[in-house]
Amino acid sequence: MIAHLRGELVLSGDRWVVIDVNGIGYQVQVTQPALQILMNTKGPVKLFTHMAVREDAITLFGFLHQSELEMFRILIGVSGIGPQIALNLLSQIGISDFAVAILDEDEKALTRISGIGPKSAKRLILELRDKMKKASETMITSDAGKGSPVVLDAVSALVSLGFAEKESREAVNAATLSLKSPTVQDIIKAALIKLKER
Repeated sequence: MIAHLRGELVLSGDRWVVIDVNGIGYQVQVTQPALQILMNTKGPVKLFTHMAVREDAITLFGFLHQSELEMFRILIGVSGIGPQIALNLLSQIGISDFAVAILDEDEKALTRISGIGPKSAKRLILELRDKMKKASETMITSDAGKGSPVVLDAVSALVSLGFAEKESREAVNAATLSLKSPTVQDIIKAALIKLKER
C-alpha cells in the first residue's frame, strides 16, 4: 500500500498528475481543485494516496489533505459509489458543503453532481447519516465527562466525515461559543464553516 508521495510534479493532464519520486514517476488521479493547486505549486508536492487494485489496473488516487482522503474512503464504502464517482463528487463539491448536504438530507444539492442520480443521493444520505450516528454512539473520549452529549455527538460526526479529532474538537468548541441552546446539527454546520475558513 502506498500511503503518500512526496516529489516533483513533472506532468499533468485531465484530472491526473505524474509525481517524480527519486526518479520514479507515479501517475495519480486527483480532483480538479487539487490539480489547479498542484499546477501552481513550485517545488516538491505531497499527496496522501489511496491505491485501488483491480484485475486489469492498479490506480493511485491522490489528495492534498488527509481529511479528503478519509472522505474518499468513506464514499467508496457506500454501495454503488466507485472511486471515479467519489473523485467526481470531491471535484465538484467541498467536504464542508457535502457534509451540510448530507446533514440537511438535501438530495437536490447531491444530484447536481455528475454521476449522482436520485437513487445514489438517497443512498449517500442514508448510509452516511448512519455512519455518523454510529460514530457518535460508539465514540469513547478521554474527556467524556467534560463535554455535553451534544458537543460529543458533533465532534464524532465531524470525525466520521474524515476530519481529525483535534481540529473537529477545536471547531466545535469555537462554534458553541457563538450559539445559544444549539442542536447537534447547528453545531456541526457552524463547525464546518470554521473548518472551511482554515
